Amino acid sequence: MTEHLVIRMRRFLADPVPAPVWPAGIRLVPFEPDRHAEAVHALLVEAYARGGGIVEPFAIWWPSLRDNSEYDPALVFVAADEQGKIVGLAQCWTSAFVKDLAVAPSMRRHGLGSALLHQVFHAFRGRGAASVDLKVHADNPSGALRLYRSLGFKEVES
Repeated sequence: MTEHLVIRMRRFLADPVPAPVWPAGIRLVPFEPDRHAEAVHALLVEAYARGGGIVEPFAIWWPSLRDNSEYDPALVFVAADEQGKIVGLAQCWTSAFVKDLAVAPSMRRHGLGSALLHQVFHAFRGRGAASVDLKVHADNPSGALRLYRSLGFKEVES
């Protein structure tokens, strides 16, 4: 297994947080585990296919997510297109940690990652969190590091 340099980043929520601006034809949909879990997993597999993360097979991934003490289905933010296909998601832990941010390759560079993260910021601000953290592979090929920095994330000690 390849070792990756992982960077922990933090975005303070006292800083201004714009409202999410969704790309044309994309909307936020409530996460329904029985209906969406397999499609969310498929998106993660697709999004991480060229690097940036690792996804276990569904039979391992779903129980480990669902049964985690920090899992809350209200903190799985799902973006779907006009046909209902899931094209983006932000899966967060209750500790104000973004576990996964995934955008379908065809939807990258359209503002979907920013919209999802702005939604995350508002959700955690509403829960009284002071900041949101995440980790990213330093060599993530999707441009994630650039996105996070553009939204005010700063590197912090792990």
